[in-house]
Amino acid sequence: MRYTDLTDADCAITQALGIVGDWWTLLLIRDVAAGVHQFGALHEQVGISRKVLAQRLKALVEHGVLEKRLYHPHPPRYEYHLTESGRGLLPVLVALQNWGSRHVLGDGTLTATGESDSAEARQAHALVGTRLPALTLRTAADERIDPIADTAWTVLYCFPGAYAPGLQGHPPGWDRIPGAPGCTLESCTYRDRLAEFTDRGATVRGVSTQRPDQLASFARHANIPFPLLSDADLELTAALRLPTFRAAGVDRLKRLTLLLDDTRTVRGVLYPLPDPAGSVEDALTLIDTRPTRTTRADQRVDR
Repeated sequence: MRYTDLTDADCAITQALGIVGDWWTLLLIRDVAAGVHQFGALHEQVGISRKVLAQRLKALVEHGVLEKRLYHPHPPRYEYHLTESGRGLLPVLVALQNWGSRHVLGDGTLTATGESDSAEARQAHALVGTRLPALTLRTAADERIDPIADTAWTVLYCFPGAYAPGLQGHPPGWDRIPGAPGCTLESCTYRDRLAEFTDRGATVRGVSTQRPDQLASFARHANIPFPLLSDADLELTAALRLPTFRAAGVDRLKRLTLLLDDTRTVRGVLYPLPDPAGSVEDALTLIDTRPTRTTRADQRVDR
């Protein structure tokens, strides 16, 4: 019997579970959010039978969670993408990840960092070689841009939260959360050493789940010259399954740095990062230990 057939028709939890209540469905949504869109790739990724997969995809399309997009006309083949309704489930995935990391894989401690030998750290470092799907994030000016720059390297440093004093302060108990303090120091160190990244063909961008207006206030206060991007909708977080924690009712990124090339591929990960200021030097070292790259823009000029 489907949950939607039950008599508790006015319970939103019951009705939602009627659509996404089995675990295969949530795994499919997880993988589509990560950029896996074709039937064959989803079958390989999730590992369920083709019959069950076809049934789940059909149901998700019927309920408006996924939409089909034709990518091969003869014979017709389709990709599956999240709709607006489907993207509304990303906080559910992140909440499950938070709970699993803290209470199943962890000891229940609220923390904004991790241990180097933890499952969370292994998953973060396994991102090397992963390609970030096409997505946009909101800037402090509330404009949407691609987080990946058209330079050889893009450094995305993810931080829990940075605030301008006197306006929007840190949540209560922030200083007692391991790994949470230090975001201002980290951003200002990137600001002061920005030329060193530019000389290496790297663009620096900060990412937080804060609102754009909060990031704008902090950027003005700290004179941050590079974009601070808001992942308040959790699209980047869900796409890469980045480590998170929840504080003051908000899902927040743990401190982590990603190095991506101009093909959107993750080439390096720094996690955990116990020293916010030292993480900037670590990011420079990460670039220096990677092979020199020629950007797509340079290749077009060379031709």
